[in-house]
Amino acid sequence: MDSFLEHVEGLMKEDSLVSRYGIRVYFQGNLELLSEPVRLAAENAMLATAHNSKLLLIVCIAYTSTNVIVHAVQESCREKWGGIIVLNESAEPEENEKNDGESFVKVTDVDKNMYMAIAAEPDILIRTSGDTRLSYFLLWQTTCTYLYFPSAFWPEIGFRHLLWAILNFQRHHQYLNKRKKQM
Repeated sequence: MDSFLEHVEGLMKEDSLVSRYGIRVYFQGNLELLSEPVRLAAENAMLATAHNSKLLLIVCIAYTSTNVIVHAVQESCREKWGGIIVLNESAEPEENEKNDGESFVKVTDVDKNMYMAIAAEPDILIRTSGDTRLSYFLLWQTTCTYLYFPSAFWPEIGFRHLLWAILNFQRHHQYLNKRKKQM
């Protein structure tokens, strides 16, 4: 976390790439799980870059897709009904609930309540350390995303890794777009 804190503080420097290119920084996940200095640095970075609008950098920390999906479903239920409806064994709302077709939570309702609703689905997802798994990471959003798994760890990611990810994305772009249109 010390290394992470150092990198976050580096984002806020006057001559950083974030300032130079107008990048807005978001930290997604359960930030309450972070130590106070790291959480405060993340919150300060989000506030300091809130006016930037050219690019978006989303950093996920203390994040699992399970938590995000549950949160989105709960929020969707609150919006629709003011709470969570218990279904009976036949998966129908209890008898005192009106079934007018609009009372059900739809995929679009869940989509708008995801933490990542602030951004479009990612075109490229880079998972560092060489692990070729998502580990409950962006499961909802990555159905048509190019996944890149470099063996380098986060602090060592460099230009060559990003270039390789972009070149491979371009090679798979047509197929991924075709998949998106089929959905």
